[in-house]
Amino acid sequence: MNRPELVCPAGTPAMLRAAADAGADAIYCGFQNATNARNFAGLNFTPNQLQDAVAYAHARGAKVLLAINSFATAGRYDLWQEAADCGAACGVDAFIVADIGVAAYIAERHAGRRLHLSVQAAASSPEAINFYCREFGVRRAVLPRILTLAEIHQLKTEIDCEIETFIFGNHGLMVEGRCSLTNYAVGISTNMDGACSPASEVHYDRNTAGVVTARLGSHVIDRFAPTEQAGYPTICKGRYCTSPRDEPYYAFEEPISLNLMEMLPALIGAGVDALKIEGRQRSRAYVSSVVTSFRRAIDAVVAGRKPELVDLVALTEGQKQTQGAFATKKWR
Repeated sequence: MNRPELVCPAGTPAMLRAAADAGADAIYCGFQNATNARNFAGLNFTPNQLQDAVAYAHARGAKVLLAINSFATAGRYDLWQEAADCGAACGVDAFIVADIGVAAYIAERHAGRRLHLSVQAAASSPEAINFYCREFGVRRAVLPRILTLAEIHQLKTEIDCEIETFIFGNHGLMVEGRCSLTNYAVGISTNMDGACSPASEVHYDRNTAGVVTARLGSHVIDRFAPTEQAGYPTICKGRYCTSPRDEPYYAFEEPISLNLMEMLPALIGAGVDALKIEGRQRSRAYVSSVVTSFRRAIDAVVAGRKPELVDLVALTEGQKQTQGAFATKKWR
């Protein structure tokens, strides 16, 4: 049976070491600037840290994939060029890109380096994916989390590159690379600045009754009762009211995590080349636990054994999990 790569997140050097030690085949990370879609204070890598991380991962048989997956903006394009040049100098095994200008630069300047198409490109049709493969030499496409297993199986037969799918972490039902909610609220772009709900704009207020109000900038995103755990306020997962008398509801999507451990045999059987865990903003303990569990499960499936279905619900968002569109899609 095809043995897919287990691709794991690293928001810090410590997380990268944990992922490599837990059996990751490849680890993705980014620099401490707007070139990657997880540009948060306290996360990501300096050039020196990346160089050391590449050496650590390679010594343990793991690849390092550099996410340069935000969209380059006018007047700052040199930042994305410098990130690509630095990544190549550090010896990364592949670049994860979304912007066609960045893809063109890497394809020309670093022709021997693998290019992976980020989920931020939102390419889900054979025509879109084959365009990137033909024009820029993309070797792998990370698929949006809106495709059923049957659609993935069909897509695999119609494209000229490897495919990578998410198997655990953020449910990700918003249109990848096209979200303008944070930009609308605080003037900082998820797609171009790499920050969704930047921490500097997040505020919590507790009233005398113990109710916590979560704000992004001046916008109220949610309110939590004293018995509820206050989540990190992102607009797409907030609760809203149509009037002060109405009960709040999730207008976009409910906090819940994707978990496809039970679907591993079907995904591998469909020819998926890489299985991706989300979570560069999560903890080192999260990375270690999730990577270890999926490493064992994937190895069991490839060896023809039934995988042990480890309970990971405690590590999910909202302590709830789903198979999302992979199992069934209720919209068209």
